[in-house]
Amino acid sequence: MLRTNTCGQLNSNDIGKEVVLCGWVGKRRDHGKLIFVDIRDRQGITQIVFIPKESGGAYQKAGDLRSEFVIKIKGQVNPRPKGTINDKIATGQIEVLVKELEILNPSLTPPFEIEDELDVTEEMRLKYRYLDLRRRKILNSFITKHKLYTLIRNFLDKEGFLDCETPILTKSTPEGARDYLVPSRLNVGQFYALPQSPQLFKQILMVSGFERYYQIAKCFRDEDLRADRQPEFTQLDLEMSFVDEEDIFVLMEKMMQLIFKEIKGVDLKIPFPRINFHDAQHKYGSDKPDLRKEQGEEFAFVWVIDFPLFKYNNEEKRWESEHHPFTAPCAEDIGLLDTAPEKIRSRSYDLVLNGTELGSGSIRIHNQQLQEKIFDIIGLEKEEAARRFGFLLDAFEFGAPPHGGFAFGMDRLLAILSGQESIREVILFPKTSAGMCPLTGAPSDVDDKQLRELGLNVKKHK
Repeated sequence: MLRTNTCGQLNSNDIGKEVVLCGWVGKRRDHGKLIFVDIRDRQGITQIVFIPKESGGAYQKAGDLRSEFVIKIKGQVNPRPKGTINDKIATGQIEVLVKELEILNPSLTPPFEIEDELDVTEEMRLKYRYLDLRRRKILNSFITKHKLYTLIRNFLDKEGFLDCETPILTKSTPEGARDYLVPSRLNVGQFYALPQSPQLFKQILMVSGFERYYQIAKCFRDEDLRADRQPEFTQLDLEMSFVDEEDIFVLMEKMMQLIFKEIKGVDLKIPFPRINFHDAQHKYGSDKPDLRKEQGEEFAFVWVIDFPLFKYNNEEKRWESEHHPFTAPCAEDIGLLDTAPEKIRSRSYDLVLNGTELGSGSIRIHNQQLQEKIFDIIGLEKEEAARRFGFLLDAFEFGAPPHGGFAFGMDRLLAILSGQESIREVILFPKTSAGMCPLTGAPSDVDDKQLRELGLNVKKHK
């Protein structure tokens, strides 16, 4: 290791020790002949001091230091003089008297200061995202993200779930948002799709007997972007066999209770209240009610249940699935499939936090005949259903268990936990509202050779 300690580690117990630190130059202050520098790494900040006689040749080198230079120093831990202690940082009681200085790499002057409060455009920040990520406020969000993922993995492991990866290059089955398509070089004229969710694969895993599956999954949707939308996003996706809604509610409530306790120090009251879709619309004018005032709570959860199974598309004059076509209808409403589809309730549920939909799920259809009936109602002819979903229908003929699941947006939850207004702040390299990456310049043109290999021609727009 190049260093003996990190820049957030030293305290009064280390006074008198000789240490080696590495990091970036933060603030620099010249007080007469004394030079004070804040050296920063991921763990924190340590004040170092250069004194002419005691720092020797390091003092002359210190004159060259500028913001964001990468340096290595060797020196002695001393107590800070009275009146200069900084109780706001962990290392605020000490400073390091530098004896040796090595400039590991110089830096250009950054286009903006590495400070939490900035007055620069988002495009500028994202263009220099590697500098933006050095800001403590942004870095802390990703430290929280690491803790969140670790909590979830440990929790689900104890609950008997298997962590499984499903394909990224898959079949286009457009339902709702547009698919991102990937042309196949080996099968010219045919396309893969990037998954909008692992929905079909996780149902196949239930037929396979895995019983409890989860995945922190990358998902892709080609849709217009907002503060809470990105073309690629991460969701916690899980599925369980031999369960009903109550089993899933209990599991998710326990998980949320753990997350908010460990990360925010908030004790959530469970079970969460429940409200059906029609009551939510009638009382709050929304299927995503914000119950903070009503409950007298700060991060207020509520389950919204009994959504309609179908909605009518007036333009196309046909029924559509309210959520997706794999959602099971309430058993007592199945008799209405042929006569009154508008009255059928689904076995779907949304988890809403402070007026924001955090995630959704449902008990799935596991019977082939019922699944084909739903396809028929939404206008998906038998041949088209077989073309799109034949592999799922075939699997249902080999002993599919009752199953259900849930998925929620990890980016959206993390933004709430981190106090960020936009999910772009909790994604390492996000896209702008125009779907562009200012850092890499994606999306970009590709050369003609690549297009020819894929059998594609690009029509240029004026």
